[in-house]
Order: sequence, then structure tokens, then C-alpha cells
Amino acid sequence: MFKKILIANRGEIACRVIKTARRMGIQTVAVYSDADRTANHVEQADEAIHIGGATAAESYLVIDRIVQACIDSGAEAVHPGYGFLSENSAFARALDAAGVAFIGPKEKAIEAMGDKITSKLLAEKAGVNVIPGHTDVVKDANEALEISKRIGFPVMIKASAGGGGKGMRVAWNDQECLDGFERATSEAVSSFGDGRIFIEKFIEQPRHIEIQVIADQHGNVVTLNERECSIQRRHQKVIEEAPSPFIDESTRAAMSAQAVALSKAVDYESAGTVELIVDAHRNFYFLEMNTRLQVEHPVTEMITGLDLVELMIRVAAGEILPVQQSDIGINGWSMESRIYAESPFRDFLPSTGRLVRYQAPVESGSVRVDTGVKEGSEISMFYDPMIAKLVTWGETREDSIEAMQHALDQYYIRGVETNQPFVAAIMAHPRFQGGELTTNFIAEEYPDGFKTDLVANVDWAPALAVVASIQQRLTLRAATTSGQMPGYGRDVSHDWVLVIDRKQYPVSIEDKNGGWLVELDEKQYTVSDQWNATDSVYTGVVNGQTLSLQIEIDGVGYYRVSYSGSQAEIGAFTPRTASLLQHMPMKEAPDLSGFLLSPMPGLLVSVAVEPGQSIKAGETLAVIEAMKMENAMLAEKDVVIAKVLAEVGTTLEVDQPIIEFER
Repeated sequence: MFKKILIANRGEIACRVIKTARRMGIQTVAVYSDADRTANHVEQADEAIHIGGATAAESYLVIDRIVQACIDSGAEAVHPGYGFLSENSAFARALDAAGVAFIGPKEKAIEAMGDKITSKLLAEKAGVNVIPGHTDVVKDANEALEISKRIGFPVMIKASAGGGGKGMRVAWNDQECLDGFERATSEAVSSFGDGRIFIEKFIEQPRHIEIQVIADQHGNVVTLNERECSIQRRHQKVIEEAPSPFIDESTRAAMSAQAVALSKAVDYESAGTVELIVDAHRNFYFLEMNTRLQVEHPVTEMITGLDLVELMIRVAAGEILPVQQSDIGINGWSMESRIYAESPFRDFLPSTGRLVRYQAPVESGSVRVDTGVKEGSEISMFYDPMIAKLVTWGETREDSIEAMQHALDQYYIRGVETNQPFVAAIMAHPRFQGGELTTNFIAEEYPDGFKTDLVANVDWAPALAVVASIQQRLTLRAATTSGQMPGYGRDVSHDWVLVIDRKQYPVSIEDKNGGWLVELDEKQYTVSDQWNATDSVYTGVVNGQTLSLQIEIDGVGYYRVSYSGSQAEIGAFTPRTASLLQHMPMKEAPDLSGFLLSPMPGLLVSVAVEPGQSIKAGETLAVIEAMKMENAMLAEKDVVIAKVLAEVGTTLEVDQPIIEFER
């Protein structure tokens, strides 16, 4: 077994590998960029080596520097995590030349499966079901259009070396095909240094199902069941679960058999994932094979009891797999939510900055938090915006969803915006709870983006009862402290009016055996807890059910509350004060319609207009790059350009003016 390994990655996956290595008694070496000098993975490793500048191209993608770090530290093996160099055969080759083991498959498998065109041809030869399409490299946008028309819209335009939703576009018509080819090619070159593109038929109403495989150097291959990864936004997975609520035993067996056949066809070693697309009739087709550890591997670990990182290390050290196919079962159900630094209310644009407050849920047998951050960590524009993976387990799918809902309400993050409200809203959605999933779920359920008022199926009454009890306690404490409110005691019933968006909710509250009895809309709620005014996360029992929410006191009688995907500012007033609110004027927001504002922090890649130019609705105004993704800013209506206010190459802040329009 190895005595020391180097982790050629950063963030949560680096911390995840360190955790297993430490348990196995293996020393770890971290590498870090200028931007990651104080990162969590640097602190957790036994030693750390600086490898370059802030961008990945200057550090985590520089093979020579990582190989040199292995030599300097005496590391015997490298775990690449995922992303960066994890599926780079040149990296595996360089490590081999330096006498360092690669904790992953051999370069033959990486090259065969890492190229989507080659992998599809090999899959066909191995008897694996494949999607109809054009597997040769597409030369240019015109050829892409010709091929797409021949296959028939809709089509998927994909980078051959792509992954993680980058270099991928769906085209439904001629114009989307031409634009999609250019954007996919640009992203592929930027992210992978490889602009080759291929095209295949886009299957409507699809599910994204993947089979986890693990293989050793002795010809043994086992599958660890499937994962459902259909909840995606712009081809980026958001929620994963294991097993799938759609796959039956016979389909699982057929998928697993094809995954094993493909693995053996390329002499696969280590952990890998065969990704499949499944239609409404459980017909499945090969998408790609990821020759690395997947982001969503924890849900497989939770239902099998196996540590995939440990198995990868043991396989790389030449050991025989300690499990056989007959040992693999399915114990319970697991969910994973990817917590991203992005604003769901601003079209999921990235949010960068410092985590000024960070409090994760307490880990247990049913809650796991894989993260690379802590309070004070910086979410940088240079890397992926993932903060953590929140994973839950339950005996049933319903139990796992309920555990996830509680954990999301308890996950307190301030300093950057996160997608927590969106993930919580999905968890509460009847269609999700019923397992009626496709990769179109988000596009269909939130066609105009995500807004707080779209969070249906959330009963706010229990949360309002909690707010009423807190208002009562704070008022009682103030009365006791000042002595200026005689008769205001726990044993006296009091009335309040809670106000959300000028809608009023009268409540009555009184002491009830050390807790509180709240009457709201002719219903009664008993509230008991150990809350105190310094707690940002509230956990208590309302009518016998555990309830968690995030609550911040924003002045006397004002509260900011996050609950089950919804956010609200709540005012608590006496009935007399509430009656006067209708006479208060509403402040109007300033008119910024005459400007194109940067919706995110990022790099201004290009400006497509100049002063005096007339632009039609839908035409591109500018392109902003943030966290490895290019975002085209389109005109929402016909406009005339007055001024260009920012230069190409500028690092933009949120809401920074880029272009001014004539009024």
C-alpha cells in the first residue's frame, strides 16, 4: 500500500480524498494556486506545495508542475479527483514516466472513453446501445447545420472532450444550431483545449441514469447499482439520487451487463461511470463513460456502504477487489444536492465573495456534508462555484427527501448567494416527490426562471407560528428588562399581526406548559424549542413535528426568514400599528432599463456593438465569462446603443454598467 499520495485537485474533492487517505493511514500532499493559499484542502493535508497562478491554466492544469511536486514530496501516487487533469492521458503518461502511480484507469481507457466519438464507436462494437447521430468530427457551423437537418431536430451539439455541461448545446432550429456550434466550440477550447464537436439526436422526455463500475488490475469488474441524475440545469446536474425511482430490476441488470462489457472491452481499471439516457419506455442508450470519480459518488457510497476512494487507492496499489457482484446490494435511499454559489433569482448567475457566516448541518448517519470551505473562505471567480455536496440517507425515498429538506433549512451560508432556495423548492415539488423526473424537469417547471412566489406546496403557517413565539419572547424580555410594560407576562395572552408583502396574518399567543400556543387562521400550533436570540438557525417542534428555519432579527419586530425554499421579510406589529400600515407609501425602485448591467462578477470577453448601432431583440450585446462558462447577454427589445461603458478584458462587478441605450 502507498505511504504517501498527492491530490492533484482542490476544494471539496481534495478534502474528500484526504479524509479517506487519513483513515487508511496514508500521508497526503496538497497542491495549491495563488488563489488557494489559505484553502481548506491546504490546511487539511499533511503537506502542501504551491504550483502556480490563480487560474487553472497556470496551476492545476500544468502537468509538469504537478509531476515535480510528486518528485519533491516523495508522493508514490496521485489521486486526480474530478475535473482538471482527471481524464488527461498525457498526465497519466507523465506520472508513469516519473515512476508515480495514477489512481485511475490506464491511459488506453482514458483515451478511448474520454473521446466521445471514439467511445461511441467502441460502445457499438461492444454491443452497447448507442444514440443515433454523426460520430465524425464536425468541421464547421455549416456542416453542423447540414448534419442536424439530416438527423432531424432537436439535436445535441457536444464537445468531444467535454464534460460537466460545458461545450454542450441543444438546438431546435437552424439558428440555434449555428449559434450553438460556435458557443460549444468556444467553451470546449477554453475548458479543455480541444474544439472538436460531434452531433447526435436529442431524445425528448429523457432520464439521465448512470451505472457506477469499479474494476481491478486482475480482470474483475463489478457494478454498484445506478444513480438518477435527471435533475439538471443547462446540462449541469443539480440533484442526484440512488437508486433511481424509475429503474426496475430487469433494466438495472441489462444496464449493468452492458457497463461491464464496455469496461472489459477497454481493459478498464479503477472507478468509472457509464452514463446512459433512458426514454419513457426504459429503452437506454450510451452517452459516455467518465473515467474518473463522479461528483455524485457519495449517494452510491451511502446505499452500498463502500468507500469508492478507498477502492480506487487499493486498485491502483494492485490489490484485488475486496467485493464481488453478489456482495452488492441496495440499502435504503440517498439524495445529493449540489450547493452552488449562484443566485437562483438572477438566472443562476455566479456569486463570488467571502463566506462571512458558514454553518453546515451536523453530520450523522443520515446527513453528510462534503465541502472544501469553512467560515471565511473565499468563493473565487477562477473555479467552479460549488460550495458543498449535501447528502442524506433514509430507509425510503420519502425519508431521504425529508432528511434533505431539514438539512437544507439548517445549512446557513452568508456572504454569497446560493441555490439553496431552488434545491429546497424542488424537494417540495409534487412531481419530484412522485419521482416523475426527466432532464427537462427544471425547464418545464420553471420556464421563466425561479422566483420566490413560484415555491408552491409550502405551508408557511408553522413558520409564522415560530416567528410569533419569537416576537413574544423578545417583547417579554424587553418588558422584563425595562420594567416599563406592567402586566406583560408569560401567563397573559397577546395579539400580534404578522405582515408579509403587506398581507396581514393576525395571531394570538399564550404560554402553554413552558412552550407557546399560537392561534393563526383558526388553527392552533404548539411551539417548543431551546431557541435563543443568538441562533441563526432555529430548530424546534411545532405540533409534534420537527421544524428548522433560518431567521435573522433585522431591527425591532422585523425578521428575515428562509424556510423550505421560500424567503420572506416578516414584520410583527401590534394590531393598532398594523392597521396604519395601509397608509404608508411604497418606495419605487430606480429605473435602470436604459443600461445593460453585468448580472454577475466575471470577465468581459467581448462587446458586439458600438455607439449609434441599432440592435434587434435577441441579438448579442456582450459575452461575459464567469467560472469557466461563457454567458451571452442578449437584447431584450429593439434598442439603439448610446455608449459602451466597459472595455473588453475588464473584470466586472455585479450590476456594473456595460452599455447605455438611447432613451
